[in-house]
Amino acid sequence: MAVNSNVILNHTEITNKIRRIAFQIYESNVNETEIVLAGIDKNGYVFAKKIKSVLQNISDMNVVLCKVSMDKKNPWKAISTSIPEKDYENKSLVLVDDVLNSGTTLIYGVKHFLNVPLKQFKTAVLVNRNHKKYPIKADFKGISLSTSLHEHVHVVLEGKTFEAVLE
Repeated sequence: MAVNSNVILNHTEITNKIRRIAFQIYESNVNETEIVLAGIDKNGYVFAKKIKSVLQNISDMNVVLCKVSMDKKNPWKAISTSIPEKDYENKSLVLVDDVLNSGTTLIYGVKHFLNVPLKQFKTAVLVNRNHKKYPIKADFKGISLSTSLHEHVHVVLEGKTFEAVLE
């Protein structure tokens, strides 16, 4: 992606935010031997993979990656996960997405995981846009950003250069 004057976070800043969020997750799960990172398909899953990589470098805990597949335009439809429920039952779980905008995707993701008893449930996002229509918050966030409803945050987490751009 070309250099843009609306870059909110550049590659170095995103890398630092991923590292900081990984440390925060580790600190809130320091007594756990295993944690599940459930990344919402597409960028949330990519973000979760990057957090997992850092967590494995800074701790001895087993980090299980789970892909959460959902229709973001119709989140009340069936949601599926890449691992069976028994693999995250009674575990500490962090639901991960790239951008928290209205909270719709995150709240329906949370609803899905509430069907299974969990030891601890947290959420992590790279960008929190503060436009929530649901009572959901990010426990771990890279940046909080007040934007207009007409603006869009585009996050690139793959390739050689990461960036978050306000469009």
